[in-house]
Amino acid sequence: VAAKKKVLLVDMDPQGNASTGMGSERDNRDNSIYEILMGEMELSDGIVSTIIPGLSLVPSTVDLAGAELELVNEAQRTYRLRAALQDPVIDQFDYILIDCPPSLSLLTLNALAAAGSVLVPLQCEFFALEGLSLLLRTIETVKTNFNPALEMEGVILTMFDGRNNLSGQVANDVRGYLGKKVFKTVIPRNIRVSEAPSHGKPVLLYDYKCSGSQAYIRLARELMQRQARAAA
Repeated sequence: VAAKKKVLLVDMDPQGNASTGMGSERDNRDNSIYEILMGEMELSDGIVSTIIPGLSLVPSTVDLAGAELELVNEAQRTYRLRAALQDPVIDQFDYILIDCPPSLSLLTLNALAAAGSVLVPLQCEFFALEGLSLLLRTIETVKTNFNPALEMEGVILTMFDGRNNLSGQVANDVRGYLGKKVFKTVIPRNIRVSEAPSHGKPVLLYDYKCSGSQAYIRLARELMQRQARAAA
């Protein structure tokens, strides 16, 4: 956003944490991604502004948790989000970010079937590689069966704690496994990042100078540099 790019965040997680973190109050989400997936409204009608200029949001509500059951017998259920993103309003944005639930579900499959690439945040903890292996297999399955254009954008190491050996070991193992697919920028474990959502703000508005904010700024810069090189 600081680079004057227009961004749309689509919250596909029924918990709605991304929506809350963007200042969207749970009681004021009359239009959400649920209604869009169910065909009750167009994407353009579900987009709302946020407290960050240039960043728009399609919020989530707890209703989304029931979408899987409601769509289970529907044709093209895996492509509901992809179809919604054909809305001409999409042309107004430079980036579309889709926040997925932490489990593999129909909602996650919808996101992967609609996406051009996948950014994987990976906590530097003991079972990280096991979960990563499962996700990589899932991405390949989606690519084979639903979305041949899907690519792995990269892995972001998060919750990194330089004071313990485990974080360093996990980081080294992941880099050894995936090489350049792992972003150089590492997101540190930082209390201000943890506090920000409870104040309804992204961490860059909550505490711009903290180590977490500065790491996310470096990450955004690295992502744009990668994409510029790929397009050259």
